[in-house]
Amino acid sequence: MLERVAVLSDIHGVLPALEAVLAEPDVATADLIVLTGDLAAGPQPVEVLDLLASLGDRACWVRGNADRELVEARAGRPSPIDVSNWAAGQLREDQAARLAALPLTVTRPVAGLGEVLFCHATPRDDEEVVLVDSRIDRWAEVFAGLAPEVSTVVGGHTHMPFTRLVDRRLVVNPGSVGMPYGGAGAWWALLGPGVQLRRTGYDIDAACARVSAESGYPDAAAFADEYLRSRNSDVDALVVFGPRDGR
Repeated sequence: MLERVAVLSDIHGVLPALEAVLAEPDVATADLIVLTGDLAAGPQPVEVLDLLASLGDRACWVRGNADRELVEARAGRPSPIDVSNWAAGQLREDQAARLAALPLTVTRPVAGLGEVLFCHATPRDDEEVVLVDSRIDRWAEVFAGLAPEVSTVVGGHTHMPFTRLVDRRLVVNPGSVGMPYGGAGAWWALLGPGVQLRRTGYDIDAACARVSAESGYPDAAAFADEYLRSRNSDVDALVVFGPRDGR
């Protein structure tokens, strides 16, 4: 039984944000760090994957849609997102192989939360959308077939943190480390025995300058300005994602 689990999602190749979260005492001392996908599709993909790999067995990796798309782009199936195609070309073969081998879900027992299933988007798919205000019948659809002993589901994908109950099952979204919607900073979650949604502040101006200087991505400065500064609000994101939720 794990006593404390840190959940980091949607890092999107932003090294300063990841470094800030890993420096948090509660992350450094956690029994396990679970990475719920979309790790490298951004301006510093190689550096982020190397830092995550250095965590060794302290980290458990789960596949996100952007991780899958990096592998697909390297195989000749380009992504519609420019930074993903660029990032795919930067990865070493060992990094691409690791992303290709990631599981869709992992399940671990966590103190106070029971059997916790970790995924990126939903337990059955790495890119379908559910939101904090999704209908109960929508949740029932995406949770169909889920083992009854799973009492908590943790996933990211939409870059907005929330916790809610869905028919006796707790659902947690830690938000995004590298591309937050609704507020600057690196968002993550601490599990056990309850759920804490956390935001790590860091020097955004310095981070934007660093990404611009260190990344070879041609639009690195614009990427950093939009995403590290969280130019997109949670309302903006909900409007965009709503149709993908079947509304």
